[in-house]
Amino acid sequence: MGGSALSSRAIIGMFYEELEKAIAADWTGLLSMDFFQSDMEVESYKWLGMSPAMREWAGGRQAKGLRDNGITITNKTWEATLEILVDWIRRDKTGQIRVRIADLAGRAVAHWASLLSTLIINAESAVCYDGKYFFDTDHSEGSSGTLNNDLTADISTFPASVHGVVTAPSVEEMQQTILNAIAGILGFKDDQGEPMNEGAQNFLVMAPVALMSPVLAATKNPIVGASTNLITNITGDFSIKPAINPRLTWTDKIAVFRTDGATKAFIRQEEEGLTINAIAEGSEEEFNNNRHLYGVKAIRNVGYGFWQKACLIQMI
Repeated sequence: MGGSALSSRAIIGMFYEELEKAIAADWTGLLSMDFFQSDMEVESYKWLGMSPAMREWAGGRQAKGLRDNGITITNKTWEATLEILVDWIRRDKTGQIRVRIADLAGRAVAHWASLLSTLIINAESAVCYDGKYFFDTDHSEGSSGTLNNDLTADISTFPASVHGVVTAPSVEEMQQTILNAIAGILGFKDDQGEPMNEGAQNFLVMAPVALMSPVLAATKNPIVGASTNLITNITGDFSIKPAINPRLTWTDKIAVFRTDGATKAFIRQEEEGLTINAIAEGSEEEFNNNRHLYGVKAIRNVGYGFWQKACLIQMI
């Protein structure tokens, strides 16, 4: 297609075409509850506690009420605006405009990953629905007891420890660190004192680029050292998936999330989906500045959901 054929309508069409092709970081849907469509600036989410466990019928029914915890999420308006000079459109014979539009679509799709990564990065100092930090050592609800999802792991004490360097752990040390975090999640109890995650089968291990090598090896390799990899071979119905997040700056810790079940660690809410509009042919912008503007917009936000579906673990 010659550059002269690129009308604003064609460029907008390119954006939606590229938007369909762009693949969001697939962990965003795994870590957040089913997408909440919002129609208000502020949405409230009530965590009403867990239903009671079955008990022997003795002395009549014993009704239990629901707990009144919750959070609010305020939608924010987000935008990205691309400037394209009219002369560029006229001269574009090599498809560079399409490259720019594809990049804009990719950035738009990656927005959820950016928002959720910020939650994860701040989770040791940001309050969630129970009044504690999302990753904290002293969560407690009803009959749960005191629960810790901000763990440490002294890797030098692991049976298969090689050298105990927290910023460069061995595959064996990383394997045990991951299993310790999963054990932590499986041990959480709800406000009725019942196991919160006893049916858990699917987990995601999120790591920074600095720990990519041991995390991938620990979750993918069939053999670790001279032994069968416990994660890939002896986990029964468990599925443990790695996700390398370049937005994280950690050097000595990872986060593990439960990805199945009806409730999850985070909430994504959206009032208005991605749209693109143009100030283009025949506009004052074109006349005065010899350029077209293509603006992407969305109204959305994210928030903390259930801390019981996540565990941060720092190697020491």
